[in-house]
Amino acid sequence: MDLSKVKLIVSDMDGTLLNSQHQVSSLFFEQFEILKANNIKFVAASGRQYHSILDKLKSIKEDITIVAENGAYVMENEQELFVNAIEEKDIKQLIKVAQQIPNTHIILCGKKRAYFLKDSGTFKNIVTEYYSEYELIDTFEELPKDDFLKIALCHYDGSEANIYPYLKNIEGEWQIKVSGELWVDIALPANHKGNALERIQEQYGITDEETMAFGDYQNDVEMLKKAKFSFAMENAHPDVKKIANYGTLSNNHFGVESVLKQLIEGF
Repeated sequence: MDLSKVKLIVSDMDGTLLNSQHQVSSLFFEQFEILKANNIKFVAASGRQYHSILDKLKSIKEDITIVAENGAYVMENEQELFVNAIEEKDIKQLIKVAQQIPNTHIILCGKKRAYFLKDSGTFKNIVTEYYSEYELIDTFEELPKDDFLKIALCHYDGSEANIYPYLKNIEGEWQIKVSGELWVDIALPANHKGNALERIQEQYGITDEETMAFGDYQNDVEMLKKAKFSFAMENAHPDVKKIANYGTLSNNHFGVESVLKQLIEGF
């Protein structure tokens, strides 16, 4: 595997760059400085909120591009590169659909913050890990003033079995992504990490052959297809392992860092 042509690295966060304690390793930050010195660009691409990704990577925030909300919102050094919001009438209709799914929590993912119901109980403990800017609201009947980028749905007993089947009938009209063990995201069809990565590649004149990508779940599939050096984590969903060109260790065994080590050794 000749990594000498790599100019761009893009990594998912949860289950990929972050370990199971939601931490970025000190080794990655050391490696990042070497990558930066060698003019290799780094992109963090996640279903997380922009502010949450920023919190995890604040020490290098001025030198990276952040793809948030699965590609609906792209920021670089506090400058907005791209945003694609869902119309309010569509948000209201999607909320009605989501409310019919038993035992499912709803998060409205806005550009400014995330919104969920005050009577959600301990759900707040989960939300705050992924959405550091949030607001508890009384009802979804009146929408807050914000640009909404996606709707995230959570089921404690598993998203693929307990949420996804209720949404299959609107798949195609909407992008329905199982984005984690507990999560399903509803977004505009064009709002995925692959399209966001393509915009970044075009901006910097970087090709798929010069791109390395890491992911673990189905919301990473389009992104991985845009990289010659696409890596599925050992802990990845089977669908992701099928489409990735390569595999690496799990997120708890420095899977991303082990590949970056190989890249750096070639400098």
